[in-house]
Amino acid sequence: MSFYAAATIILVILMVTMSIHVLNYTGFNKKQKLWFVSTFAAITFCSLAEYTIQGGVYPLQYKPALTMLTVLQFAVAPCFSMLFAGALGLKHQVKIVIGSFIVCLTIGIICAPFGWVFYFNETGYHRGDYFFIYLITYVASLVYMAVVLFLVGKKFKRRDIGTIIMVVVVLAAGIIPMTLSELHIAYVAVGIAACICYVFYNDLVQQDTKEELVKNQEKLQVVQRQIITRLANLIESRDMETGAHVARTSAYAKLLAEDASKEEKYKDQIDDKFIEKIYLVSPLHDVGKIFISDKILRKPGKLTAEEFEEIKKHTSLGGEVVKDILGDISEEDYISFAKDISLYHHERWDGSGYPKGLMGEEIPLSARIMAISDVFDALVSKRCYKDAIPLEEAFKEIKKESGTHFDPELVRIFLSNKDAYTRIHEEFIEEE
Repeated sequence: MSFYAAATIILVILMVTMSIHVLNYTGFNKKQKLWFVSTFAAITFCSLAEYTIQGGVYPLQYKPALTMLTVLQFAVAPCFSMLFAGALGLKHQVKIVIGSFIVCLTIGIICAPFGWVFYFNETGYHRGDYFFIYLITYVASLVYMAVVLFLVGKKFKRRDIGTIIMVVVVLAAGIIPMTLSELHIAYVAVGIAACICYVFYNDLVQQDTKEELVKNQEKLQVVQRQIITRLANLIESRDMETGAHVARTSAYAKLLAEDASKEEKYKDQIDDKFIEKIYLVSPLHDVGKIFISDKILRKPGKLTAEEFEEIKKHTSLGGEVVKDILGDISEEDYISFAKDISLYHHERWDGSGYPKGLMGEEIPLSARIMAISDVFDALVSKRCYKDAIPLEEAFKEIKKESGTHFDPELVRIFLSNKDAYTRIHEEFIEEE
């Protein structure tokens, strides 16, 4: 097999592969796919046509057919850059492609009978005295492609000069041998250049898409925080509490998670993402109270056994509410995290809590942290059924419940930083 035949086969395989990739790529719409496939098909056609014309000597009776094929090839080749420009999203390329094709086809039809650009004789294909006409149209097309790359780079707020230089070098490596020594590898160069341009454009699209996704994600997170905070404030107001309870418990939970993350035991469980999530979703820990009647929530005295059983339902109900509220705006791990806190923050270390009677480390770590934060704030805050107790007494109460109500290791970490919890409490008192 000759070098020419091998190069043509490789190019055809490359163009077919690129076409398959384009058709299966979900990042392009149908119009873009049509442009790209048309570009690769045009390169394939011209490469096969040139090999047919240049690859052998034919009887003179084939001269009309070979002439028509050559004229068509000369008309299609300058359209490469316009086709690719259409694929890259530039407007009005359909008209430019049609116009270029008609002009080049007309030139070919006029010149062919006189052998000005090319001719066939008994020894095969030969260039005419005015072959430079074809070269002018070809070079103009390549200049157009370089301009298109600059325009596309500008459109995406980024210009990859290295890619443009690479394309120019590859094209020159194919055109110069074709022009000076009639070594026909120009279409191989065009095919490689088209692949480079495609990769360049694809990278730009992905970068642009990534930036857009980041912006949308940031907006979604803002909406998510607003929904969580406002809903939590609404729930607390029904429970005769202010929104400060939500903010305080979030601050306490975040601080306890940060302190625990420094301990060897929790290093593999608590990272920055964990801390971010517990701060964000902890306001939803009592979201299930939205289904509890005001009569029970605002009762100034002790609850009856029936009323207590009713209020205990807020944990199970809260787990379902979290899923409904965050289902369409949050990632699955956020939903699961929020659900754990809402569902299990009343579980007790000794297994006597509710709703499922989990024991020890069966209780999710997030819920164990929330339990301490929630109870501590309840102790030092005035409620409709009780007065606030001094901070020191609250710390003693937390210590007293270590190993029964609370995770003893988390209690130790909590009590080791009492000054920080005191500062948070006093800051909120001042704001009120």
